[in-house]
Amino acid sequence: MPSHQTRLPTALQGLRLPLIGSPLFIISVPELVIAQCKAGIVGAFPALNARENEGDPILLEAWLKQITEALDRHNQENPDSPAAPFAVNQIVHRSNARLERDLEICNRWKVPIWITSLGARPEVNEAAHSCGGIVLHDVINNTFAKKAIEKGADGLIAVAAGAGGHAGEQSPFALIREIRSWFDGPLALSGAIASGEALLAARALGADFGYAGSPFIATHEANAQAGYKQMIVDSGAEDIVYSSLFTGVWGNYLKKSVTQAGLDPDNLPQADSSSMNFGSGSSKPKAWKEIWGSGQGIGDVKSICSAQELIDRIADEYQRAGRALAQEFGA
Repeated sequence: MPSHQTRLPTALQGLRLPLIGSPLFIISVPELVIAQCKAGIVGAFPALNARENEGDPILLEAWLKQITEALDRHNQENPDSPAAPFAVNQIVHRSNARLERDLEICNRWKVPIWITSLGARPEVNEAAHSCGGIVLHDVINNTFAKKAIEKGADGLIAVAAGAGGHAGEQSPFALIREIRSWFDGPLALSGAIASGEALLAARALGADFGYAGSPFIATHEANAQAGYKQMIVDSGAEDIVYSSLFTGVWGNYLKKSVTQAGLDPDNLPQADSSSMNFGSGSSKPKAWKEIWGSGQGIGDVKSICSAQELIDRIADEYQRAGRALAQEFGA
């Protein structure tokens, strides 16, 4: 029986902490990704975050160059503690007119980890595999999970209830166990992962990794407004609303940001999924810019800090929680 580490793809072995920083729309930029990777977790950003105006140079290419060179320098200077690999998130919905070009750029830069969302497409998986990359596809239920693997994804991100932004409704206890009943490949859990204890619980359920986004909004490197970062610190699970209004896909948002935008978070209409459109990098300009996404785990976020400090805190909690359980069970 292979160990947990050896059965994983090479790109996902040897991380300091079994954690992936989820790609946050607008918020995840090279500075955050580089800090996450240097601190020992997978850092990720959506390709569509590299926004471009007509006539501008191709920003995605520049970002990949910046990240690749920064991590190469770090690895040369720190051979005993190399950086974790990075990931790029591709929105594969048909309205994303940039997809084909972005795939070509990521292929050329040999992006090691590709995260795909809003549709499972074999040609995207083939593009990743042709440059040695692996594909993790995010899903909200077991049916979508099986489709993703059938179409060539290497691993899955189970987006359970409580995750920030676009999120599912199923309990992580149900979702992870259903997927693990047939799938032994790389599996990450998204949904209120903001502490070392939550990360350890995800591992106990059967996930290989936690998938955390909302805690990183309140970091110095995040491309988020100061008010957004402070709202993360000041809020808890009861301050989250689940709605499809803003993008046409169900997701979790900060109630206070909805109120600031002049809407009643307790009486939001439901959007038709046909309104989903990523042709311009966002289905609705108001979403993410004014209506701020967040998961239910933010009660664990007590201050604005650096990504390094956040990862150190989660790592310390993870180790302490593991030792406490081992002692209790006499291991």
